[in-house]
Amino acid sequence: MFLIVAMLAQTAWGQAADLVVENANIYTVNRSQPRAGAIAVKGSRILAVGSDVSKHIGPQTRRIDAKGATVIPGFIDCHVHMAGLGDSLEILDLREASSVSEVAGAVGKAAAGRPKTEWIRGRAWDQTRWPGGQFPNAEDLSRAAPDHPVYLTRVDGHAAWVNRKALDIADVNSATQDPPGGRIHRDVKGNPTGVLVDRAMDLVSRKIPPSPPERVKERIARAARECARIGLTSVHDAGVGANEIAAYGALIAANQLPVRVYAMIRGAGPLWEEYSKKGPRIGESLTVRSIKLAADGALGSRGAAMKEPYSDEPGNRGLLILSRDQIERVARQAAACGFQVNTHAIGDLANRTVLDAYAAVLGGANDKRFRIEHAQIVSLDDIPLFRKYSIIASMEATHATSDMRWAEQRVGPKRVLGAYAWQRFLKAGVRVANGSDFPVEQPYPLWGYYAAVTRQDHRGTPPGGWMPDQIMSREEALQSWTLDAAYAAFEEKEKGSLEPGKLADFILLSKDILKSPAAEILSSRVVMTVLGGRIVHHQ
Repeated sequence: MFLIVAMLAQTAWGQAADLVVENANIYTVNRSQPRAGAIAVKGSRILAVGSDVSKHIGPQTRRIDAKGATVIPGFIDCHVHMAGLGDSLEILDLREASSVSEVAGAVGKAAAGRPKTEWIRGRAWDQTRWPGGQFPNAEDLSRAAPDHPVYLTRVDGHAAWVNRKALDIADVNSATQDPPGGRIHRDVKGNPTGVLVDRAMDLVSRKIPPSPPERVKERIARAARECARIGLTSVHDAGVGANEIAAYGALIAANQLPVRVYAMIRGAGPLWEEYSKKGPRIGESLTVRSIKLAADGALGSRGAAMKEPYSDEPGNRGLLILSRDQIERVARQAAACGFQVNTHAIGDLANRTVLDAYAAVLGGANDKRFRIEHAQIVSLDDIPLFRKYSIIASMEATHATSDMRWAEQRVGPKRVLGAYAWQRFLKAGVRVANGSDFPVEQPYPLWGYYAAVTRQDHRGTPPGGWMPDQIMSREEALQSWTLDAAYAAFEEKEKGSLEPGKLADFILLSKDILKSPAAEILSSRVVMTVLGGRIVHHQ
């Protein structure tokens, strides 16, 4: 009898929640109710947020005492490569290599005992961390692995370092022409040195046997589990093909995808033509409604397209991979069939080229939400164009702290004022959505949040931060990783803040990242990740 009375009372008092988190320090990212102490969830949606949600506690409600832990909306990473993250866990990780010889040693060790036909792959080498800072050459890898083809991508993913075996397999020699949008590094005699930039990478990479669909699925599954562990509840996968979309579908069907995915189709081609005819796919777990283009390369490999030559390499202005007309043609097609366009642009010339192409299609203020991915080096006069045409700046905070050691050497003291210029965009009224670009950078969103609010490395260098006038406030940084990131995918009514009716995507943190000393952000742990009311990670 007592149970029946209690249940009737509960029905009268309020709808019973499936999950309640109470005694919490909640930052909602909802301006009308910025703070709360408890959250109630029914099914996959938020039922209530407030100081007291006890009226929603019923006999079957799971109650979690947060014991004062901080709760925020789940992080949303606006630029990732999911299959790339899974793949990076299988191949050589050269991020910490401090010299050419260290890389060569790792390659030699990997080659030992493997069949000679097997490619040795690795990623994340960075010549700016080596003595002299010069690009490497094929001979070092050839001595380490003379019989195996070797293919190693630079940390930015826009240059490859290969050995002679790989060059021979691809028939790349002194007579090989630089492809449009690519550059083959050569010696004084015109022979390839073993470094290929941007589209020149394809000359060798297309010789590497493609991964079977099952392997792609395994890589994405591995990356998705890592996302849940580190507090990511949504990611924007920047450049997917048919295999990736099929892998997502299979994982969703098996209830094995613990992260929501907003997918960008990888450039114009058959998959794009298919989707442009049938229209966007929109769902809670997987949405496909954008196309990813690339206007130029990267700054570290001097492939970013600049209006004037690089300050540390006169005569080199980088590589413009797509012209204004090519971008405009795709953008018109996308706008006509309800798709967003997200274009990679690093250098100031590339950014202006994309802005001009977009402007020709958009005409003025709009709700198409076209994005420029990275928006890394932008002329100060061009920043207002983002606001004029309602263009989102999709940026990665950790790119600034990774590049700050040498960025000014590349572009000089004047152009660097428009580099990683978060506050200049915000003050111009431009939406800034944050991300990591993993596996180019490490996937941890707390590292990105730390970079945004300090512009320092993990040792706290430089004191006060690099170009400190561009530091985000903690509230701005959190919004860029949550609500504005959701807006960048047309999803701000579904996620990005903790409000009744929205998806119950949130995380519990071991520390209050909006108030604790900056250094403690890095040591904060994701205690729990909740996706649609389901606990997908618990420490």
